[in-house]
Amino acid sequence: MTTIDIKDAGGNAAGTAEVSSDVFGIEPNVHVMHQVVRAQRASWRQGTHNTRTRGMVSGGGRKPFRQKGTGRARQGTIRAPHFRGGGVVFGPHPRSYAFRVNNKEVKLAMRSALSAKLAEGAFTVVKEFGFEKPSTKAAVAMLKALGLEGKRLTIIVRDEDVNAYLSFRNIPKTFIITADEANTYDLVNNNAVLMPADIAAHFGEVLA
Repeated sequence: MTTIDIKDAGGNAAGTAEVSSDVFGIEPNVHVMHQVVRAQRASWRQGTHNTRTRGMVSGGGRKPFRQKGTGRARQGTIRAPHFRGGGVVFGPHPRSYAFRVNNKEVKLAMRSALSAKLAEGAFTVVKEFGFEKPSTKAAVAMLKALGLEGKRLTIIVRDEDVNAYLSFRNIPKTFIITADEANTYDLVNNNAVLMPADIAAHFGEVLA
């Protein structure tokens, strides 16, 4: 088991928690994290780029000049690729960039990302957010007390904690997701990660 420190909303120590070493204490597998992040980013590409071939461009319906006797190379259409306004050779066409990574690698990448953040000291766990109502002012004060003010931050909230979501969402450089939405890219694309203790325990169970 790995011990993590828990803080309260004021940045004070609020105890410790035991979490699975298989999730928070492994040697990060950088190669697998890279593969999973590449797969995520590739799947987001629209792939709608397109170029016209010689059969798609307008014009060129007749032979530009006779076959023989001109001293020039024979040509069949002015829309061949070497003519201005002609088709494009080997240009991009609509396609999907997505590729699959198996589920074991996805989980290993998540475990690696969490372990790396904890080892770097970029992993903060609070007992609970405890917002009674949406308040950006209170959220900014919490981040300042936790030493996270101004950092590029991924905040993981509970599905039902609407007040926390509404409190954090207007703060610059913060990205809020739920535990079900957590992924390797969002865990590594930041300077620090913040989450409640029960979500950290949840990750320790589902990723072990």
